[in-house]
Amino acid sequence: MAKNVGIKLPEDLVKVLKQEKTVAILATFSEKGLPHTTPIQSIYPKGSESILMTINKEHLGYHNMVWQKKVMLSFLDEGNVAYSILGRAGVVRAPSLVHPLMNVVRIDIIDIKCDRSIITRVDSGVRWSYTSSEAEELSVALMDELKELARTL
Repeated sequence: MAKNVGIKLPEDLVKVLKQEKTVAILATFSEKGLPHTTPIQSIYPKGSESILMTINKEHLGYHNMVWQKKVMLSFLDEGNVAYSILGRAGVVRAPSLVHPLMNVVRIDIIDIKCDRSIITRVDSGVRWSYTSSEAEELSVALMDELKELARTL
């Protein structure tokens, strides 16, 4: 049963985010009202009430986010982490210092909903690996940029 938990990131979700291996599903709506989802791998907490992420500036999810501002992020990961976050998106760096096609976005939390089930538990989330050493280098550099912004922004 879902319940609202406020606007501060729960400790178990912060722990998962800082492991830098989770995937969030970003949900947006187009100007025509069509839903759109986007998996996001470069994501990091900024304090307890915001999340930083990088997204390709050409991606439909990015365009929807810039147009509408309100987004949902869904997290399912090990340790029965199951949350949906409603937030307001704002671009904080365009382009990223790491790659000209990537932009950095801050999601300020409006509400967090716990999505844990009473009949099942989440044992593992989406797991991913790098497709090349270049992809790993890019991903690590983007995460480093997010961590630096989390400290200084």
